[in-house]
Amino acid sequence: MTKLFCCAIYTLISTWFAASTLAANQPNIILMISDDQAWSGLSVPMHPTVKDSKSPLVQTPNLEKLASQGMRFSAAYAPASVCAPTRISMQLGRSPAALHWTKAAKSVTGYKLIPPTNIRHIPKDATTIAELLKEAGYATAHYGKWHIGGGGPGQHGYDEHDGDIGNEYTHRFGDPNPADIFGMAKRASAFMEVNSKANRPFFIQMSWHALHAPQNALKETLAKYQKLAPRGNEKQIGSAAIAENLDTGVGMVMDTIDRLGLRDNTFVIYMSDNGSGGKRGPLKGGKGSLWEGGIRSPFIIRGPGVKAKSWCHVRVVGYDLFPTICGWAGVHANKLPTNIEGGSIASFVSNEGKGEVKRPREELVFHFPHYQSDDGPHSAILLGDYKLMKFYETGRIALFDLSKDIGEQNDLSRSMPDKARQLDERLKNYLSAVKAQMPRPNPNYDPNNPPPPRKKGGRGEQPDKPRSKKDKQRKDAL
Repeated sequence: MTKLFCCAIYTLISTWFAASTLAANQPNIILMISDDQAWSGLSVPMHPTVKDSKSPLVQTPNLEKLASQGMRFSAAYAPASVCAPTRISMQLGRSPAALHWTKAAKSVTGYKLIPPTNIRHIPKDATTIAELLKEAGYATAHYGKWHIGGGGPGQHGYDEHDGDIGNEYTHRFGDPNPADIFGMAKRASAFMEVNSKANRPFFIQMSWHALHAPQNALKETLAKYQKLAPRGNEKQIGSAAIAENLDTGVGMVMDTIDRLGLRDNTFVIYMSDNGSGGKRGPLKGGKGSLWEGGIRSPFIIRGPGVKAKSWCHVRVVGYDLFPTICGWAGVHANKLPTNIEGGSIASFVSNEGKGEVKRPREELVFHFPHYQSDDGPHSAILLGDYKLMKFYETGRIALFDLSKDIGEQNDLSRSMPDKARQLDERLKNYLSAVKAQMPRPNPNYDPNNPPPPRKKGGRGEQPDKPRSKKDKQRKDAL
């Protein structure tokens, strides 16, 4: 045997051994994102002392179990108050303002200000979290709602996926597979089983369609909530029923993790793509607004090193998961995109919720330069305990101390003008730094000819499309 040949064999064995060791230490990661689910929309309290931080109606026993086995985050935020901007933000680790994608549906016109036009298409040259994980040896899958174009998940690092689908897909699935909840759970379970046998770590994003299509909930569950809320309206009853069906789907995934013996090496993350507010909850506002009810999200993590029944009160945002998940997976920091805005939360997830997030910028900024809620185009900045909101139609500034006023009832902008000016300046600087798109005056605005009423917390469904043969076969198989 020549020396050169021996060296080649040694190198091959060393590389294989290093790869095998890395794979053995790499955790599996399942990211679950619900749609339009309020911070207080589970039967799991999202704050240990805030009254009504859980739903008095909805029953989500599997998420109660997940919370009891992991960590709850009381101050977690979706990147946006509507779905598609959150979804692209989670894929790329940047804020919707920086990505120039701040609304889901097309912007409406005829108002005092003209909203910007979003890109509405994930760039081909963008590096997604799935691409980095795939390079690190992970099997990757995306089930459910994609809603950000660009050719679908398969063009952006996902080995297995449901295609480039949005809200229109949801309504095709009713009882016995409401909103494709159980179908998604079964596909995820099969993916876990295949990769568990191959001893390959996996990353699965479960982008649940629910709480869309509430009318498609299981008939038995709808009947249950009609009895539990006899005075409730059809939408409230349907939303509660589909939330419980979603919880059942979460339970199916958790059962598969246990059956395959993967619990000790699998992170499970649960959150919502935006807030939903609600008159009965403690938070003000809802979808399409930057009040706490529009952006604060339920957020639970279970996994290796996470203490059971623990709490974290550190402020986190959805795009913090980009560097967090990459860190868990062993992706070296120098491989992360240089422009990501999130900071890893891994250190305090394993430290009983204590620590701080180190992001490129200390503040968190939320930007919604559109019309959807009654607030019109507006932005918000959070720094420490304080939150400032700026409304562009009127120029109004509002300041709140969230540590004392989570319901945003006491505007401190007049009593604390220096703090308001400081945060307003930081907000302007951030929006300028990321070249955020801003609304501009409408020269044709006619106050005597108002536009149609705005949607309040609307779901922005797309027109239903004819069901494909593949969709029909998938439904018939369940």
